[in-house]
Amino acid sequence: YQNQVVLNAQKLAAELMDRGFKLVADGTDNHLMLVDLSTKDLTGREAEKALDTAGITVNKNSIPFDTKSPQITSGVRIGTPAVTTRGMREAEMGRIAEFIDRALERTANSKALRTIREEVRRFCREFPLFPQIG
Repeated sequence: YQNQVVLNAQKLAAELMDRGFKLVADGTDNHLMLVDLSTKDLTGREAEKALDTAGITVNKNSIPFDTKSPQITSGVRIGTPAVTTRGMREAEMGRIAEFIDRALERTANSKALRTIREEVRRFCREFPLFPQIG
């Protein structure tokens, strides 16, 4: 399980970087990554709120030498333990990166974010928290 968490994080990090996101440390070697949003003209607070509306949980987080306050931040922290617990593997990380990218391109469009939320819900139904036994 722990190995898969790290593999998922590394794949998600690579997928996000392929989509133009800047990651502190240029990737990850553990269960989470810190995304620097300063090049996307977004704050961590804006990203956290938009992604929450889209059904994706992240935390706003300061980045090294952040010029924004801890209440605003210039980054978000993303981890993979929860999706790994649901049974997701590297193949699903591209889809998650796509959801994140689309949502952060549409932070001011609540209708688009709600549409993404429904897509995220359908996607997550394929990986239930409590699989049916029998």
